[in-house]
Amino acid sequence: MIKMFNLKNKTVIITGGAGLLGNAFSKACVEYGANIVIVDIDEKKGNELREQIKKETKNNNIIIFQKCDITNIGDIQKLIEITLTKFKRIDALVNNVYPRNKNYGRRFEDVTYEDFCENVNMHLGGYFLITKEVSKIMIKQKSGNIINVASIYGFSAPRFEIYKGTDMTMPVEYAAIKGGIINLTRYLASYLGKYNIRVNAISPGGVFNDQPESFVKKYSEKVILEKRMANTEDLIGTLLFLLSDASKYITGQNIAVDGGWSL
Repeated sequence: MIKMFNLKNKTVIITGGAGLLGNAFSKACVEYGANIVIVDIDEKKGNELREQIKKETKNNNIIIFQKCDITNIGDIQKLIEITLTKFKRIDALVNNVYPRNKNYGRRFEDVTYEDFCENVNMHLGGYFLITKEVSKIMIKQKSGNIINVASIYGFSAPRFEIYKGTDMTMPVEYAAIKGGIINLTRYLASYLGKYNIRVNAISPGGVFNDQPESFVKKYSEKVILEKRMANTEDLIGTLLFLLSDASKYITGQNIAVDGGWSL
C-alpha cells in the first residue's frame, strides 16, 4: 500500500511552484520521490526554493526551476522542451499558479469589463493554454495526470459577511475563474481519458496567510473541523493521493479540502 503513494521517477511540473501552496507542493513531491520542475515568474523565489529543497532533501531527485508565463505560448513551449530534454517525459502537471492583473481584488461594483475579461483570460485561459500544450506530450506517451487547483468558491457562493470590517472581498472574477476550472477539469477528463490521461481538481477552502484577525475569526467559526482556516499541510495529502497510483482509477473529480466549510 505504501508503494501506491510513491512518486519515484515521476516527472511533475508545478506551476506557481514558488508561491504559498506551490512551495509546500514542491517540497512534498520531492519528499515522495518525484523529479520536479518548479514553474514561476519570480526567478529569485524559484531559484531560492530549488536550492532550499536540494539542501534539505535526502533523496537524489532532480529539481529544476523554469521561469514561465502560462499565458505566453513561447514560454510554455520552452518549458516543455527543457523538461523533455532533462526527463524525456512529463508524468504530471499541477496547475496551481494564480495570475492576476494590478486591479484584481476590487469590489463587484468597481470591477471594469476590461479587468474582468483580462483576469479570466490570464487565470482560466492560462490553465487552458498550458494544459493544451502539455497534453500533446501526454497523448503521445498515452499516459498523464493533470491536477487543477480550483476553490470552494468555484461551487459555493461567498459569505460576504466574513469580509466586513476589512479591505478584503471575494472577487467576482475569482468565482467565474474557479467555477470554470472545475468544469474544465470535467471536460478534459472526458476528452483525454481515451489516452489514459487523468484530470482532477482540488478545491481548497481558505488558507491562512496572515489575513486580518477579524476575517480569520469569522471564517473559522464556519469551519466544522477544528474551527480554523486551512494550512498548506492540509492540502498535501490530497495532492499526493491524486498524483500517485493510489488514485489511478479516479478522474473528473473535484475534491474539496475545507474542513466542512462548504457544507
